[in-house]
Amino acid sequence: MSPTTVSAARAPRAPKPLYRSFGFQVLAAMVIGLILGYIARQMGPDAAGGANWLVQTLSTVGSAFVSLLRALVPVLVFTAIVASIANLRELQNAAKLVWQTLLWFAITALIAVAIGIALGLIIQPGLNTAVAETAARAPSSSGSWLDFLKGLIPANIFGLQASTRVTDSGASTSLNFNVLQILVISIVVGIAALKVGPAADTFLAFNRSFLKIVHKILWWVIRLTPIGTIGLLGNAVAVYGWDALAQLGWYSAAIYIGLALVLFVVYPVLLQSNGLNPIRYFQSAWPAIQLAFVSRSSIGTLPVTERITEKNLGVPREYAAFAVPLGATTKMDGCAAIYPAISAIFVAQFFGVPLGIEHYLLIAFVSVIGSSATAGLTGATVMLTLTLSTLGLPLEGVGLLLAVDPILDMGRTAVNVAGQALIPTIVAKRQGILDQSVYDAGESIDSLDIADAVPAE
Repeated sequence: MSPTTVSAARAPRAPKPLYRSFGFQVLAAMVIGLILGYIARQMGPDAAGGANWLVQTLSTVGSAFVSLLRALVPVLVFTAIVASIANLRELQNAAKLVWQTLLWFAITALIAVAIGIALGLIIQPGLNTAVAETAARAPSSSGSWLDFLKGLIPANIFGLQASTRVTDSGASTSLNFNVLQILVISIVVGIAALKVGPAADTFLAFNRSFLKIVHKILWWVIRLTPIGTIGLLGNAVAVYGWDALAQLGWYSAAIYIGLALVLFVVYPVLLQSNGLNPIRYFQSAWPAIQLAFVSRSSIGTLPVTERITEKNLGVPREYAAFAVPLGATTKMDGCAAIYPAISAIFVAQFFGVPLGIEHYLLIAFVSVIGSSATAGLTGATVMLTLTLSTLGLPLEGVGLLLAVDPILDMGRTAVNVAGQALIPTIVAKRQGILDQSVYDAGESIDSLDIADAVPAE
């Protein structure tokens, strides 16, 4: 390569117009969604007493975006986990990296749940609330340790579950996927492929190619994020308004204070203690954190998280391809630590159920061991019901909190994804495999730029 070519390759790209920035598009969409949601709420119900046309439109747009993300989840999880396990054979210290990753997952989860318990006891959201007890109702789905353990055993090779709903107009059957079962299947297939040896090379090559195709399709969906944001945020405002948020003000404040402490205090302290500049981390990880906030899906954000972890933070591709997909399904400091801890204390305070030290230890145990029950999808009802059932608290308490769940879920998912990029970075640094020059560069690449930079091999 000639010096002219090298200079051209290193020349900084001309800044693109602000309106083409993915971050600007998402922020503009959030403002538009808030405005349209407010207008839709002021319009009131239609002549028949149902949702007006604007509410229906916002709901359709938002649900369509989430459906597109969910449709890609099964194949994305399978191909990503199989590929990540296969990549471990390219690492000399793979076993040490695996247990170090799991150890740091547990450490940060314990710190997060301790913060959640402390805030629940200090703020006492269950006592400082205006929500009526009539709002209490059991959730349509719940989790228990028996369900969790049974869920580890795949019912079929595809991790599919069928459910039939009987209504006055007839019966309808729908298929759903169990991400936890898909995760187990993927791990087993990946390990088996490594054990088979050269005979599995063709399968692993096909899996890598299939994963790149899935990534490309997901990038197309991600480009629709601004439109989906308008629908999701607008529908949340139109349906729930600010009344529910006001009634659960202290509870919502406790959740977001806890999330902020983890994201802007705990994570920077961990980075600094490992010789990493926190500002550089946030500059590099911001595209993934922002996308997680609006999409409310760790798995939907997975390609961006993996790309910034490798290209922006300097984590080796072989390790990032393992740790990030694993974290997207099991690393949930927001959904599985802060949220269930504060929510469980809220329910206990609201119903006047005293909690002892053993209950708080159980909350910590559930947060560390049961975090994979959240499965990286939007919402954390299963994790909350798992915590409540373990503590013996009334599941009807979930109904008290559902009104503000979409608003809280945005912050929870942002913290989840931040942690999913943080842990591989810390472990890579501690193991001496982090590209420090890449990390110190503090690149802040727009999400769409990262999508365009996906290698074609």
